[in-house]
Amino acid sequence: MKRQDEARYGEVLDEWLVFMRIRVKESSYARYRNMVEAHIRPELGSCRLSEMSMTLIETFIVNKLKGGRIDGRGGLSEKTASDMLTVIKSTVDFAVCHGYPVSCSLGKLTVKKKEPKMRVLCQSEQDALVRVLTADMDLCKFGTFLALYTGIRVGELCALQWEDVDLHGCKLMVRKTMQRIQVTDALARSKTKIIISEPKSNSSVREIPLPSFLAETAKNFAGPSEAYVLSGKADRYVEPRTMQNHFKRYAAESGIGDVNFHALRHTFATRCVEVGFDIKSLSEILGHANVNMTLNRYVHSSFAFKQQNMEKLTLSMRD
Repeated sequence: MKRQDEARYGEVLDEWLVFMRIRVKESSYARYRNMVEAHIRPELGSCRLSEMSMTLIETFIVNKLKGGRIDGRGGLSEKTASDMLTVIKSTVDFAVCHGYPVSCSLGKLTVKKKEPKMRVLCQSEQDALVRVLTADMDLCKFGTFLALYTGIRVGELCALQWEDVDLHGCKLMVRKTMQRIQVTDALARSKTKIIISEPKSNSSVREIPLPSFLAETAKNFAGPSEAYVLSGKADRYVEPRTMQNHFKRYAAESGIGDVNFHALRHTFATRCVEVGFDIKSLSEILGHANVNMTLNRYVHSSFAFKQQNMEKLTLSMRD
């Protein structure tokens, strides 16, 4: 029988994956397994647990940031490296709890993440996009229009069925999301598959009121309750990657560059703040766990809006 002080980190990775498989969503497990098999195991799997150290893990993370991409085209993002470090910390804690000889402490090891620059459409860009979407509007154009005025995510939009849209009550219910994940079965014919599951958090399950103009537009496209909004059919859906490609075409026709589908969410949140939307209500519509997340991550005031607020000082001085 192998002594525990001879155990390798790869053995812990195997046990940890088995442990996590029944405790997290399929999409989370697929992401963890991919990180382990593509990055962590090849470089750290053969290490003896007794030799694991903070210096070893820190060097591993730094190398991933510098040149960790599988395709050899540079380093991984700070977000990906941070997620990888989280997995390593979890496996080390798992090893300690199961009596393996791991003495390294990774608590102080972090990855400094840059705040991502959020792309928000200016009003003229938004107007140009709306003109394209409303010209010969079809289901995918309507879906983009819906996202622009509700802030729903692309996966939530792709999973939306007409049973989730209450045209009489003027609201839509976000109860599921769609995503393409890597298949964990080595014998599977395809490397990826589409899954439709509950949203990533309880706060993401929500009801969103529809403004009257949006509800009226929706009535023109409403289909059977089991049909997907983007396809109009129950047995066919439009997946997120395809929807992203549709949006790129709409953006190009609108003369808008450097933008992806998620910018619609940022734009929605920003417009809401600019017209004086209650932040608590906005946070719930976006499906955030708290108001601070809404303010810090998704609300990006334009310079013109800041000028308008500064002019309020002038008015107060006159009073």
